[in-house]
Amino acid sequence: MRISVYVPLVVAVVLAVLAPRVARQRAPRPAAWLLACAALVTVTGWLGSLALLAFTGFAQIPVVAEEGHWSVAALRTQDPVFLSVAAVSALALAAGLVSLGVAALRQARHILWARRECGRVPGDTELAVLDDEAPQAFALPGSPGRIVVSRGMLRCLGDAEREALLAHERAHLRGRHHLFQAVWRLTAAVNPLFRPLAEAGGFVLERWADEEAAARVGSRRVVARAVGRAALASAAVARPAALAATGGAVPQRVQALLAPPPPRRTLPFVAGALLLTLCCASLANAASDSERLVDSAERAQCAADAEATGGAWVGHPPRGRDACCGHLAVDDHGRHLR
Repeated sequence: MRISVYVPLVVAVVLAVLAPRVARQRAPRPAAWLLACAALVTVTGWLGSLALLAFTGFAQIPVVAEEGHWSVAALRTQDPVFLSVAAVSALALAAGLVSLGVAALRQARHILWARRECGRVPGDTELAVLDDEAPQAFALPGSPGRIVVSRGMLRCLGDAEREALLAHERAHLRGRHHLFQAVWRLTAAVNPLFRPLAEAGGFVLERWADEEAAARVGSRRVVARAVGRAALASAAVARPAALAATGGAVPQRVQALLAPPPPRRTLPFVAGALLLTLCCASLANAASDSERLVDSAERAQCAADAEATGGAWVGHPPRGRDACCGHLAVDDHGRHLR
């Protein structure tokens, strides 16, 4: 456990630094899935490692050890975790969980807002055109979702560009991109190191929708013009909290659309999958080691209690004796020695 418990923390830092750079240069759809899986797995490993470090360190406090009926000396000998490390881990764990709760509440409010807005938008078709001269275009997730475009935005675009804009917003709804956003926002709330990953994820989602729009209209240049003109037209308009064709780094998106489609290279995704597997395996190994350490410490405490009393109990047995005697009566293969 001395090494394995720290591996998920290292993997989280490595992915937080490298994943955004790699994802921006790869095919957007698999990149989005990789970023989402990386965020979920690494944040789980992050929280699990912090919990194990906090528990192992606090378990060496005499008062805690007395309540748990295990030997402090055995824990310190087998896996010494400094109390300062445990305290920092516990504070980081508590802060992450509180931040996660706050972020989850915000996400729930955002989903409710989107559903209310879907109901308020006039009409019952997928496309809703607002009688507004301010150029706006965005997708509202719901059951079903709605695409909202203002007349001002439609006047800024040609026929082919309008089709590209609608195809872009439709790709957001079809791909359920709001769920990807929710995952990245929640993981970034747990660990601030994941904020660059969340920002890269937002850019990848826009690129995903751009590529699907280009395949739909059959021209990457048309989509690039639509994205550029829509972004320029809506530059002075406040953006709603929804997926929009004018979101993300527009110059980089236009540059990517004017270039050939991104290559589908498997090496970065294989490397990412190996890192995630390492994170899961290390966390599972650390948890298993922690369980064995506590079990061994309980046996040591039982042996010390038995030696102190000479094996004879006067009156009632010490507190927890019934629980720990079971450890003395089982061999290494799980067979009872009665």
